[in-house]
This record gives sequence, structure tokens and C-alpha cells, in this order.
Amino acid sequence: MTTLLEECAGLPEERIQAGDILVAEGSSPERVLVLVSGSVRVERDHTPFARIEFPGAVFGEMSWILGKPATATARAETDVVVYVIADPGRFFHDRPRAAFAVLQMLAARLDGLTQYLVDVKVEFPANDGGASLIDQILESLVHHQAPRLRRGRDSSGESPA
Repeated sequence: MTTLLEECAGLPEERIQAGDILVAEGSSPERVLVLVSGSVRVERDHTPFARIEFPGAVFGEMSWILGKPATATARAETDVVVYVIADPGRFFHDRPRAAFAVLQMLAARLDGLTQYLVDVKVEFPANDGGASLIDQILESLVHHQAPRLRRGRDSSGESPA
């Protein structure tokens, strides 16, 4: 994620104290944050499921891309420094290398999730001869083609059709 950090150089930085929230579950997608330093715990319904410590990690990007409220909370485990992308549409339009870096990160997450589900399927095959829950999830991941959800104005100020 060195590319993303390089592309963010010069953006405003925000310092968040340990215990404070970077992104709140259910919040509106208004900005994207990029981790410079520190450790962040990700939780859903108050259940932690990930710790993120590598510089260049992105928070709030899925919510912004999908135009939906955040589905998880990102909470600082230590004091944290992030770059603040206040206008993600313009930022990613003007910096395609940054957009590609986020695309790679999202693809790696999806690939990791898919591989994990396949491993679970191999380890615990369905016994009833029908499609297991894992099969249904994998089918959904492979075939899910969401319509364009990004709302608002593009960098030229035009509303999408």
C-alpha cells in the first residue's frame, strides 16, 4: 500500500486517540481514511473481527463506493494517525493510481474470503447431498453483479445518468 500512502502525501492528517472511533457502524459515507500509523480494531455489533495495523489500510471505502451506511465500526486500539480523503470522488478521479491501489486491496479481501470459504467447504462437506450454506454464499459471491450504486456528482459536477 506504499502507492496509496504516496498518493495521500499532503492530505490533511487526523490524530485519533486509543479507544476513539474512526468510522461508526451505520454512519454515512462522507470520507475515506488511510492509516498512517497505529492499530485499529474492526467490529460489527460490538463483536471484534479484525485488527488492522499496516500503513496504507483504508477505512470507509466500501461504504463510500456503495453509497450505503458503514456496516462495521473501526476503533483505534492505539493512538492512530490517518490521512483524510474528504472528497473521495475527486481524489480517486484525479489519482487513478490510488483508485487502483484500493481496487487491489478490495480484490485481495474478496479473494481471501473466497479461499477461506472453499477451505471450509472442503473441511466440512454438506452431508445432505444438497447445496450447503457455504455453496450458497460462494455462488452469491461469484455471481453477484450489483448495479452502479455510487450516487452524487462526478468530478465534473455532473450527476450520473
